[in-house]
Amino acid sequence: MKTNFEVLIIGGGTAGIMTAAQLKKKDKNLSIGLIEPGDTHYYQPAWTLVGAGTYKFKKTAKPMADVIPKGVEWIKDYATGFDAANNIVTNKQSGEINYDYLVVAPGLVYDFSLIEGLKEALDKGVACSNYTDPEYTWEVIRNFKGGNAVFTQPTTPIKCGGAPQKIAYLAADHFKKKKIKDNTNVIFATPGSVIFGVKPIRETLTKVLDNYGMHFKPFYAPFKIDPDKKIIYFRHTAEGENQCVITEDNSIGEKMTGDAVIELPFDILHLAPPQTAPKFVKESDLVTETGWLDVDHHSLQHNKYANIFGLGDVAALPTAKTGAAIRKQVPVVVKNIMMLRKQQQAWVNSYNGYSSCPLVTGYGKMVLAEFDYDGNFIPDPKLKRMLIFRSDKQHWRLWLLKKFMLPYLYWNKMLKGVDV
Repeated sequence: MKTNFEVLIIGGGTAGIMTAAQLKKKDKNLSIGLIEPGDTHYYQPAWTLVGAGTYKFKKTAKPMADVIPKGVEWIKDYATGFDAANNIVTNKQSGEINYDYLVVAPGLVYDFSLIEGLKEALDKGVACSNYTDPEYTWEVIRNFKGGNAVFTQPTTPIKCGGAPQKIAYLAADHFKKKKIKDNTNVIFATPGSVIFGVKPIRETLTKVLDNYGMHFKPFYAPFKIDPDKKIIYFRHTAEGENQCVITEDNSIGEKMTGDAVIELPFDILHLAPPQTAPKFVKESDLVTETGWLDVDHHSLQHNKYANIFGLGDVAALPTAKTGAAIRKQVPVVVKNIMMLRKQQQAWVNSYNGYSSCPLVTGYGKMVLAEFDYDGNFIPDPKLKRMLIFRSDKQHWRLWLLKKFMLPYLYWNKMLKGVDV
């Protein structure tokens, strides 16, 4: 095995594979190594649909060997640390590997310990999560007979920030179709202050919440689950508020227990696990104070080491962690590496924080949130070719985009290095 590469990439997810593929298209003779321990590459955006029983899980997976670009050396190993001053990445089995340029894109990891009782609740099947087992989520939803269906998310950044509410909408639609809506409380609880930060999308989603009769609970930060009693505990996080001004919701059995702690019983509990950067990244000198990879927000170049770039979920970027964001980040990283190889500066700083969240609002319905660092709604003009002129409104053609077109583009274009 080679121990020296012109470009070394950590991570065989969307960011790592796309970067490798686009670099190879720029220069097929480029020496590229890719560190990735996993055998399978997943198209995780479809896991929301799997959790709602409208997409097959096996269609979301392909062997890692099939997606690594031709001419890229696959180092099937775990990265364990950096010696960035000497251009070295250490690995669990392969030892030290040298690089001229490094792309850090290992994604993120789940830290179940950040919510007390979460791991036990998932292990016992008391809680479910599209992030860990979407097939089980569908089993739970389709067998539900009524009661409190609670959907929530942690205080940490998460990949696909809209996913916890998407499955809530799909579940609410399913309960409606099964005619159990009247004896069901669908509750979406979030540490955030609003249902969505982009105003046109927020206005649409507020109507969706109302149409389903969902209970929306902002400023609810989950911190504990009692899997035996089937109770989830939240802290109320609104600044300047306290227990005295929080009203209990008797219709769902909600209780206040002091110090702005809320107890909520559940019959279904779906949540996104807390998420952090991988340990070997967090414990390096490459991160911000909050433990994410410290890169320039526009060039994706590391703020300390000029020959290191970071993108995808591990990067400390104030935008949503999505595959759509990666689609816009990769060309910037690739262009900058190609510039540096010519002994020029990495002058490409065109990434504007673009991210996209396909918000499925029911079976056959979706809105598409596209936005930048400033929270501006920036719909893709190409949508007009699909006769979609208001992507901030629910549309069946957007559902077709989510279910059929985006998976096709992912496997056949994005991972092949085509800039779409």
